[in-house]
Amino acid sequence: MDTKLILQYLTELKNNNSREFYHAHKEEFKYANEEFKKLLKELILQIGRTDSSVLHNDPKDLTFKLMRDTRFSHDKSPYNPSFRAHIGPCGKLPIPAGYYIMLAPDGRSFLGGGLFADMFKDATAMVRSHIAANTGEWKRILSDPQFQKYFTVRGTALKKVPEGFDPKSPQAEYLKYKSWYLEYPVSDQMVCDSGQFIKLAEAVFQAMQPFNAFINRALAGFVMPQRG
Repeated sequence: MDTKLILQYLTELKNNNSREFYHAHKEEFKYANEEFKKLLKELILQIGRTDSSVLHNDPKDLTFKLMRDTRFSHDKSPYNPSFRAHIGPCGKLPIPAGYYIMLAPDGRSFLGGGLFADMFKDATAMVRSHIAANTGEWKRILSDPQFQKYFTVRGTALKKVPEGFDPKSPQAEYLKYKSWYLEYPVSDQMVCDSGQFIKLAEAVFQAMQPFNAFINRALAGFVMPQRG
């Protein structure tokens, strides 16, 4: 796959973020999108060597649209100049946690994992309870040298430990969180070297697997809300 072509297209879209440009360059989008799906197919195979829960995925079902919802935004640019996908046990649904990839110009590319969505209150409560009940395991995962090589846990958080949880818990700071996710930034230069990028992505995604597994054990039984 040609990851350099992907980034070239996204750079042009960023610099010419209009419907006129997009429709005039539909063929370039088509080629770049096909290369992105080739990348996802390879990543699924690589991740699947140590996490078979993602092997059933079809790349075309994992991607997100370029079109932005500008209804409530001051920025009326019609497109998000990035290719994004979530490779998870349930495809691109945010739960269960899987492996997120965003390719974007100007050093905005990253590899991610964990629970990004904080709008699901039940999911937040389930993860908090699991951390509170398994503080030792949580600490071991976060203190593992392979984990620390790539990540620090990020997420939206409350100012105080919520009611019902011990403010003196050894993991009290993480009990404040409403989401728990990982992001590993990737340079444009690395993205453009497809061979090295795949090797890096495999290593990063493998390093986050114990974290994802912990989150997914916490979320066992969670039911995604149905759209009305």
